[in-house]
Amino acid sequence: MRIVWSIALALASLAWATPAHGEPPLDRQLLEESRVCAGCNLAGADLSGLHLIGADLRGANLEGANLAGANLEGADLTGANLRGAILDGAFLSNSVFRDAILDQASLVNVQMYYADMVGASLEGADLTQAQLYGTDLAVGGD
Repeated sequence: MRIVWSIALALASLAWATPAHGEPPLDRQLLEESRVCAGCNLAGADLSGLHLIGADLRGANLEGANLAGANLEGADLTGANLRGAILDGAFLSNSVFRDAILDQASLVNVQMYYADMVGASLEGADLTQAQLYGTDLAVGGD
């Protein structure tokens, strides 16, 4: 009976310590407190509406993350994995997406002014009603 109680207690504490959306709690905390989270694992994280101005997310795993309405002005997402991420309504002015993966990402109604998109992959991304100004992003053609 004592072993069963110990196992139940261990499982309960594990469930309490792990966020429902799956990101490691220390990576999310680091991002929110310092805006420096290069190489962090934030896959599937709910980061919607956060002010991440100037955040260092180089090489971060943001696959399937929800960044809807987030302010990523001046953020560095060089080499980040944003496959299937939701960035609807995000503000991406002066952000760096060099060599980032944005395949199947939702970029509906984003404001992307002077963003660096050199080498970024946007295969199957949804850019419906996106506002793109001064961004080196070509849509269509060969």
